[in-house]
Amino acid sequence: MAKMTIEDVSLQDKKVLMRVDFNVPLKQGKVTNDNRIRAVLPTIRYILEQGGRLVLMSHLGRPKGEPQSEFSLEPCAASLSGHLGQSVAFARDCVGEEARQSVADLAAGRVLLLENLRFHKGEEKNASDFAEQLSEWGDIYVNDAFGTAHRAHASTEGVTKFIQPCVAGYLMMKELDYLDRVVQAPEHPFVAILGGAKISGKIDVIQNLLPKVDRLLIGGGMAFTFLHAMGMEVGRSLLETDRIDMARQLIKSAPDKIALPVDCRVSERFDIGAGTVEGLKTVAVGHIPAGAAGLDIGPETIAAFRAALKDARTVVWNGPMGVFEIPETAHGTFEIARLLAQMTDDGAVTVIGGGDSAAAAEKAGVASQITHISTGGGASLEYLEGKVLPGVAALTDRSV
Repeated sequence: MAKMTIEDVSLQDKKVLMRVDFNVPLKQGKVTNDNRIRAVLPTIRYILEQGGRLVLMSHLGRPKGEPQSEFSLEPCAASLSGHLGQSVAFARDCVGEEARQSVADLAAGRVLLLENLRFHKGEEKNASDFAEQLSEWGDIYVNDAFGTAHRAHASTEGVTKFIQPCVAGYLMMKELDYLDRVVQAPEHPFVAILGGAKISGKIDVIQNLLPKVDRLLIGGGMAFTFLHAMGMEVGRSLLETDRIDMARQLIKSAPDKIALPVDCRVSERFDIGAGTVEGLKTVAVGHIPAGAAGLDIGPETIAAFRAALKDARTVVWNGPMGVFEIPETAHGTFEIARLLAQMTDDGAVTVIGGGDSAAAAEKAGVASQITHISTGGGASLEYLEGKVLPGVAALTDRSV
């Protein structure tokens, strides 16, 4: 890595201020999915083994700069305690006198979790005074919250102006390693699979990856803008009329690389909010009824995508293949997840860029078989776009 890591610094008896991503789902005061907590355990354990005094900070939800009990991080302290086998102290604010006293009371090899950063407006505003207050809790700053690295907030970027050194944790290192492998030096054949609702959200990814990939498979709602650009009737399917010309140009620029659905599952009666669909049927993409909308890729497309992936050595996937919220139209997405798991078993490097694709791998029961599943959907997307992530750029450069 071009940036310093936790292995480059001495942690013994140092106050280690660490940004984590504990933005986890809660129900009745308990964490219902602890994946993000488990993801940072290697870094936490290393710091404790090295004798550091660990102060954790995170956001949870969107409390809009005001304390709201339903967004308290206290359940995360209880969950983390169970994983570590030791009590995790909890401060009911991330700045102020209680936080100061809690940090002062923290012994080497112990952990303190601060209350939700977003209970203060200064966090998302990247306010200098708020960042400076946070910096008082650390001699060393560690960022292990890749999922927030694309945001220049007080806890990810502002605080680095007041603490040195600022280093990457193991999760951050792992995320950057695999995404770098995809973007900078993939083993070929290299195939990208992109889905999701809109082409507008993936344009930069397509433009950045298209010169690098051997094949680009496109599914999800965004596929219909491409199909319309090719002169096909798409019925009531999702269509971005202001992106049709762009889609046409992309196809013309790499006609041998881009693969689109050849059939799809359609319906005239569906409710995404309620998760229901009626009269689902499979049609060729050129024969979508005027009153119907395409909701998932069909079996011929799955077979075509499987053939396109057959010899791939590197695969990156971002975005579902259909309306993932409805069980009957999540089939294509699950099939892609299972296919990637098979490919991983056969030696390919498979990377899923977070979000719904990651959830699909979980629900399909194959998450453990994927080479790497990013913990940050938005951050991984921006990295695949070729953008510099503020939370990464702010870390201390490794001296040559």
